[in-house]
Amino acid sequence: MSKIEGENPGFHKIGAVAMLSGVPAPTLRVWEARHGTFAPSKTKGQHRLYSDADVLRATLLKRLVDQGHAISNVARLDTPALNTLLLNQTTAFRAASGSEGSDSAVSIAIVGLALATRIESRKFTLTFQSKPVKVTDVFIDTAQALSSRLQSTPHILLVKFNSLHAASLLDLHTLAAHCGAPQVIVLYNFGPEPMVEAVKSAGMLVRREPLSDSDLSELIQTARSRQSNLHTEPFALAAQNGPRQYSDETLAQVASMPSTVTCECPRHVAEIISQLASFEQYSQECLNTSKEDAHLHAYLSAVSGSARALFERALQVIAEHEGIELRREGL
Repeated sequence: MSKIEGENPGFHKIGAVAMLSGVPAPTLRVWEARHGTFAPSKTKGQHRLYSDADVLRATLLKRLVDQGHAISNVARLDTPALNTLLLNQTTAFRAASGSEGSDSAVSIAIVGLALATRIESRKFTLTFQSKPVKVTDVFIDTAQALSSRLQSTPHILLVKFNSLHAASLLDLHTLAAHCGAPQVIVLYNFGPEPMVEAVKSAGMLVRREPLSDSDLSELIQTARSRQSNLHTEPFALAAQNGPRQYSDETLAQVASMPSTVTCECPRHVAEIISQLASFEQYSQECLNTSKEDAHLHAYLSAVSGSARALFERALQVIAEHEGIELRREGL
């Protein structure tokens, strides 16, 4: 999506919304003035700023209007209601045309507004023929998805991350269990190889963006045809982690050293390692005391240990750059 430079990140000017949603800018202004469809904030120069959620709403509204709905009837519906209306109308159309069947449509829950906008577009939908796609739920991020009740159990959970990291793995693991989807597809822009491999080891399909519509369509069809391959055991990360490389004393010394790096990387990385190591130990202690949640705590321990090991390697790179001598101590 086109972000506004020098203004609030995550917001879009009306021209960007028009380009992304397919709704002309004059129409967006009319919908806002006559029907209260949007309530954009404004810059000091009185330029409208629309949110990611507004972009998705505009996209959904355009599809409904194109299918014959009066904008006055749907303008004030929230995003879940718009999704439900569009889904019901699409289902009714397929039933009337004789193309609806329990195995014909691929139901998808999506995490990521930009991704949802892309999937909801008619251009993308047309890439499906024998197995059309229907979006059952759309969430802004994993936090919203985890706190929401899904309308139904989807065939596929489709999640977009800008970057993959330890917290992403925990969110994916928890979200997959929460929604019950037999297949999970993860799209990402950046992620270290151990994180990507960890997602793959859990039986999820992973692809790096940018991904063309045809490739994404093929990936969704592949996921639909697969048998459920999500692992129920914790991600197999612990074996890659190894023991801690640096003691708390060494990390504290690094954190207190003067640095030539303007962003104070040594201090920040040392503090992160210390926090991850503490959480790793905490998770191991919980694993020993709470048999009911052993699965979760084993997973948390593995993820935090993997993240700790990654940052230890990062600290080594920083130390070599800064000329810092790090003592590796047996803990």
